[in-house]
Amino acid sequence: MSETGGVREVKSAARTVELLELLAARGDRPARLRELADELGVPRSSMYALLQTLIDRGWVRTDATGSLYGIGIRALLTGTNYLDSDPRVRAARPYLDEASDALGETIHFARLDGGDVVYLATRESHEYLRPFSRVGRRLPAYAGALGKALLAERDEARLPLPDGPWERLTPNTHADLASLAADLARVRERGYAIDREEGVAGITGFGFALRYDSPAIDAISCSVPTARLTEEHERRIVTVMREIRGRIEAATPGAAASAPQWR
Repeated sequence: MSETGGVREVKSAARTVELLELLAARGDRPARLRELADELGVPRSSMYALLQTLIDRGWVRTDATGSLYGIGIRALLTGTNYLDSDPRVRAARPYLDEASDALGETIHFARLDGGDVVYLATRESHEYLRPFSRVGRRLPAYAGALGKALLAERDEARLPLPDGPWERLTPNTHADLASLAADLARVRERGYAIDREEGVAGITGFGFALRYDSPAIDAISCSVPTARLTEEHERRIVTVMREIRGRIEAATPGAAASAPQWR
């Protein structure tokens, strides 16, 4: 029986969370009752009752026929509250604006969550468009500059990564620990991570861990289309992002001093 800190897990609460996470992971692909019941291994009658309860409270939505289900608006409201109440996100926002203005590129702020990084703030470049909103997006930590910057802050034996081989998002994505470990050694040596089309084809990223925690859980990055990345522009990106990192680290302790130390 699952326990957390000596407290027995509440099955109904765990099932509700699992359902919401499953619906959220499907994105714009609504699910049918049978799919959800089979995926979570519960009777359809129990799944139906849970879905109706969550629909009534706005956490799940359904179509006009009542046969398709997706994540509801309450999930957005709760996620937005998370961002608005987080002192570190608030502290970083003006510096993300500065980096975006100085470089004209897309700037991200993300947090490590298990083996993934989650995007918490983004300033989009006006030079190119992306077909999706990045806030709330998850990527495997092994697959990009943000994740590698944070993994490099950790002991290799305790990296929060799945067993390999790993899914490749592009032909350049690391697929095993040996390949990643060699890259993380270079990250530690230079002080920042480089992602050359490992997470998104055609995009190069530069990631910088924010070391107000040890090990760091937050990082910032700059993403730029590889086709227009010159050596001179790369040097400027590194210079500006190093400065922005230092300013965020200096500003954040004061912003977060009175806040709870969440775990």
